[in-house]
Amino acid sequence: MKLKSDLSTRPPAGDAKTRAYRADMAVQFIHCVGPQRAKLLGRLGLETVSDLLRHYPRDWQDRRHFSRVHQLVPGTMATVMGTVKARSTFRLRRGLTMTKIMLDDGTGFLAGTWFNQPYMRDRFSEGQRVLFYGKAEFYRGWQMANPDFELFETAEEDFIHLGRIVPVYPATEGLSQRVLRAVIYEALAHIPAKLPEIFSSEDVRALGFAPPGEALRQIHFPESEAARDRARQRLIFEELFLQQLAVVRQKQLYRLEPGQAFVVAGEKVRNFRQHLPFVLTGAQERAWTQIATDLGQARPMHRLLQGDVGSGKTVVAGMALCAAVDSGCQAALMAPTEVLATQHYFTLQKLLNPLGIVVELFTSGTKAKERREQAQRLAEGTIQVAVGTHALLEEHVVFARLGMAIIDEQHRFGVEQRARLRAKGAEPHVLVMTATPIPRTLALTVFGDLDVTTVDELPPGRVPVQTQCLSRGASRQAFAAVEQEVAAGRQAYLVFPIIEESEKLNLKSLLKEFEHLHEVFPHIRLGLLHGRLPREEKDAVMSAFKQGEIQVLAATTVIEVGVDVPNATVMLIENGDRFGLAQLHQLRGRVGRGREASFCFILADPKTEEGKRRMEIIARVGDGFKLAEEDLALRGPGEFFGLRQHGLPDLKLADLIRDADQIEPARALAGRILEKDPELSAPEHRNLKIVFTAVYGQRERLSRSG
Repeated sequence: MKLKSDLSTRPPAGDAKTRAYRADMAVQFIHCVGPQRAKLLGRLGLETVSDLLRHYPRDWQDRRHFSRVHQLVPGTMATVMGTVKARSTFRLRRGLTMTKIMLDDGTGFLAGTWFNQPYMRDRFSEGQRVLFYGKAEFYRGWQMANPDFELFETAEEDFIHLGRIVPVYPATEGLSQRVLRAVIYEALAHIPAKLPEIFSSEDVRALGFAPPGEALRQIHFPESEAARDRARQRLIFEELFLQQLAVVRQKQLYRLEPGQAFVVAGEKVRNFRQHLPFVLTGAQERAWTQIATDLGQARPMHRLLQGDVGSGKTVVAGMALCAAVDSGCQAALMAPTEVLATQHYFTLQKLLNPLGIVVELFTSGTKAKERREQAQRLAEGTIQVAVGTHALLEEHVVFARLGMAIIDEQHRFGVEQRARLRAKGAEPHVLVMTATPIPRTLALTVFGDLDVTTVDELPPGRVPVQTQCLSRGASRQAFAAVEQEVAAGRQAYLVFPIIEESEKLNLKSLLKEFEHLHEVFPHIRLGLLHGRLPREEKDAVMSAFKQGEIQVLAATTVIEVGVDVPNATVMLIENGDRFGLAQLHQLRGRVGRGREASFCFILADPKTEEGKRRMEIIARVGDGFKLAEEDLALRGPGEFFGLRQHGLPDLKLADLIRDADQIEPARALAGRILEKDPELSAPEHRNLKIVFTAVYGQRERLSRSG
């Protein structure tokens, strides 16, 4: 069946029967695409034939069933076949024309209408057989506005847009669904019938997969829902399998790297443990055992240390720092913000200075002369532990012997930044930390190249924080709780989303509200903290709050992570619907760090359903791991961390939540293949290596931990 489609007006590039497209051929050279359409396709990231074929439908419409005009129901989608009886274009008013094509199917008349598209009249001929698909409406007769259509040329016509299950694609301005369908249909028609198979025949049989070429054809233009679902099953598994091949291969490459075995039960580690004013939790002990086992090997550690807010990850990291010093090495701890880096610095100073370990803080706020002197002490090896922000990545920061790199809140750093810190040593041990618990699906994918250690136990005596979401008009209730806690000798945080007032945002600003707070709390000592303050002032404010000189600290989200003041028992968050679940949980984690009952009041009037759902979840769920799973389900993996810095290509068809049950089988298969053939050099893996390299290129050697 020959199709008279949107692309048929251009001359063919060659005989239709002999045309053949390679996977790496530019889309411009597909029959009837050309430079202009290639630019539009480029907006969708479609540069090659392979890209085009992996541009999967976001939905499908079943247009197989035909209706007669007398069977139409107003407001429903329908496909009608008939003969063109009349064509007309007329002016409704200045600047507005209507083109009407009238069909007759023997049971009645149906008008297809187009506004300001007079050229549509010439697309049809009277007496021609046509299919219309659209929403049927009745107004002085049956009509469809801007219907999809097919024009018959022969009785054996191959339909693209009607008479079948039709794909609906992610599109862009200037590229209609008709054009996308026609281009992809053309590409599918002229790729080899049999595409290279990346799985063994045994695996294909065991998994019940369609052949690769058949899967591509059925995902785009399925013969049935069952054929489409079988194709999706294969293509989803294939995507997850290739991703797992990348992360498992990276993990294998790590294990081949030479490294220094640390002394893990040396003097500094022993003294560190003896000087702790508390007993480690069982989870901390298990975490240290796993980390110490890695550090004791003559290959670099690549491990993720995760735990809920307040679970004591910093203490575990402190033991790793001591092991580095015991082994004659230096260590670095890099944090994303100055406030967090400073907090780590003070904590580690307190823990490590009594052991004779020299700890210094590196930030961009350090004066030039001091920076030069610091750099010299670091290069000489006098500084044993360097704590800092991105300032640690500057060229003049040179270590005498960096053996341990710890990256906190690592999802806030890009792949290259982590790699630059690691490059300052000779294959140092790497520990990445996060207080945002990682759902298992992401631990196996985004962080699948890392070994994972979980601190899943809070110190004894911690009381869960009681969380309440209130309307912004109910602030008095929250203020009363603040006054009550302060009167009992405790402290509070007030968190605001922005520093200064904005005409564009209807949000409470820190500086404006701080003036008002003096009226609300006339007898309470208030403090102010935000990211624009000079470092010395920030340090002074935090020190005064820790000492109890400041009773209520008004701040932006600079206090989100790392701030530890056990006497703070109440937090009020303004415009809480402006924050994500992970951020709200981190903020809430600044209270409840002692043995007293603690409270978090979130003032919000969410306008969206997602915003309302977030408020419901944060009030109900206190466990960070459960919260992370809910957050992942709510937002999806692409937005879970807010930044796409993991170095893996985006999944085009698979969904880490919906298809979670496919991840472990995909990982198991990838592991079995790489165990037998790490370089994919065996003849039976030739196709797999070609496809894997095409998808991942050099990414396979780029460590996501740095």
